[in-house]
Amino acid sequence: MLVLAGVLPDFRIESADGDSATRVAVTAALGAGGFGLLSALVWPLLVRALLLVPALVLGALVFFLNGSLLLLALRLNPSGRGDAAWETAVVVAAVMSAVASATGGTLAVRDDEAYRRRLHRLTRRRTRGARPAPKAAGTVFIQLDGVGHDVLLDAVGAGRMPTVAGWLAPGGSHRVTRWRTGWSSQTGASQLGILHGSTDDIPAFRWYEKDTGVVMVCNRPSSAQELQRRAIARTGHGGLLARDGASRGNLFSGGADQLALVLSVAARRGRGNRSRAGYFAYFADPANAVRTALSFVAEVGRELGQGTRARLRRERPRVGRGGLYPLIRAFATVVERDVVVAAVLGDMLTGRTAIYADLVGYDEVAHHSGPRSRDAARVLARLDRSLALIARVAEHAERPYRIVVLSDHGQSHGETFHGRYGLTLTDLVRAGAGLPVPRRAQRTHSGAEARNAARAALGRPVEEHAARRHRHSDPVVLASGNLGLVSFPDVPHRMTRQEIDDRHPALLSTLANHPGIGFLLVADEEHGGVVLGAHGAAVPVGRLTDGEGPLADFGPGAADAVRRTHGYRNTPDIMVNSWYGPEEDEVLAFEEQIGSHGGLGGAQSHPFVISPHTLPPPLVDGAEPVGAAELHTVLASWLAPAAAAPAPRRPLSERPGRTAP
Repeated sequence: MLVLAGVLPDFRIESADGDSATRVAVTAALGAGGFGLLSALVWPLLVRALLLVPALVLGALVFFLNGSLLLLALRLNPSGRGDAAWETAVVVAAVMSAVASATGGTLAVRDDEAYRRRLHRLTRRRTRGARPAPKAAGTVFIQLDGVGHDVLLDAVGAGRMPTVAGWLAPGGSHRVTRWRTGWSSQTGASQLGILHGSTDDIPAFRWYEKDTGVVMVCNRPSSAQELQRRAIARTGHGGLLARDGASRGNLFSGGADQLALVLSVAARRGRGNRSRAGYFAYFADPANAVRTALSFVAEVGRELGQGTRARLRRERPRVGRGGLYPLIRAFATVVERDVVVAAVLGDMLTGRTAIYADLVGYDEVAHHSGPRSRDAARVLARLDRSLALIARVAEHAERPYRIVVLSDHGQSHGETFHGRYGLTLTDLVRAGAGLPVPRRAQRTHSGAEARNAARAALGRPVEEHAARRHRHSDPVVLASGNLGLVSFPDVPHRMTRQEIDDRHPALLSTLANHPGIGFLLVADEEHGGVVLGAHGAAVPVGRLTDGEGPLADFGPGAADAVRRTHGYRNTPDIMVNSWYGPEEDEVLAFEEQIGSHGGLGGAQSHPFVISPHTLPPPLVDGAEPVGAAELHTVLASWLAPAAAAPAPRRPLSERPGRTAP
């Protein structure tokens, strides 16, 4: 305060005639003390009141609220000598909070003993006498959203993730294992399978349901709530976290009773919605609020600079990064990360048995900058620091913790379908169906997870327009990364190849023969289902073989993934997978993303699990898990009361070469 009073012309802590150094020091001490006291007493009440308004608005108000508290402290100063212009008070309060936090160790989310001790004291104070000290080991699952197995190994080898590198080094504490997603390689299917044990009837990130006439979107709160309900009804159990669990920053609850930033409960109204309580727990500390607000502003500036550099260098491929995207990115890489990590630390210090948290920052940045870009690599480095903090805080917990790091899918690089061919999938479908095509292509917006998480934090409707009912005859065309879905809403059942040919004779051939399309899946009256490729290729689903026919370039497991999706109740009339070039290792996204996931082709289907050697290897029948539901059985066995649970076995109906029911 003394330094700022000497630097800023509109801020003074002495009379106009001047005061002695002692009096000035006393005035500064009283002003700073009053500001600190008001921050400790009044700030939590302000934050609780502001939970009634959009959460992100709180970040914008942090500076103004702090400035108001400083002005009040100066007015209450017994010396009567403190005064500042209102805009100056905002600056002074922000600088004081940041400096005090950095000095006291309450600001850094890195390797700070003071931060850990302080958090420990706060947590014990809130839960004093509530929980006995447990002895059995707990488990923390940290999901690094969208980080593929290949990207992880590259980052470790390049020294960008020293914490993970130390775990995986020879003689280290952990191992890394690759697993394989289904056809729908996206967070909605993967996380529902991991947390609730079922991925049935989730063909994509978004799809049209003919029985209700509604478009389901995995990261829309009402859809997430319904998908969770269906999974619980199908499996008969609450989820991976049903036993003393905590769910942080996820699409689904996993059955946990402790929730923060969980989309499946964000649609609830009233006292049943506890998801936004995570904001209060974090922002109740004014140091956290200032730190996150400053980091948020810095991240917005970083994105503006990186986006401008990409345009000036004319980098290709490139997608638009204007509009609200800088704010969405800052929310994912700063706000959600800080709130989720703080919630995980609190869960560990209170002794929760199972904790599952999703950090979405890398996925959001990689969508727009590319999975191997310098921008995405920097996000990985910051996520590694968060893992380091979690590991060190575990040392202060009442019980030992096993830290498991995993991802839900990878990302595949490539130009957008629109960027390469000048038209969208919707345009191609309409042209093949003989319908009018807009003269100017309408781009498909990104469906990244962080966008709707931010909208939920703002208290705004999330893609509610997507839930409108479609009963007209025009096809509904949806995109999920490099996976496209085409449905005819006026036909109540899944149309067969023959019915589509009768209605639109050129449609299937137009799609199958386009150079940007890899293959199609449609129902068939004779064979049940067929996969269509270029030049008239048509292979019945029952005869699909990896490495042959239309699936020749899509790698091991593609045939089983297509067969399984063919059996879903909600499979659309036409499933469209984009071209994949194994030599270029590129796909063509139907959304505006240069790092995409959602279909088959490349690294998007290969996430990872990093697990400690104290746990059995994450294998099923001695092989890598195939599908998120299999991974769920592995994780559930780790949480079983028996320390050495038997190795999970794959149900006969879901083993390679067999069609799941």
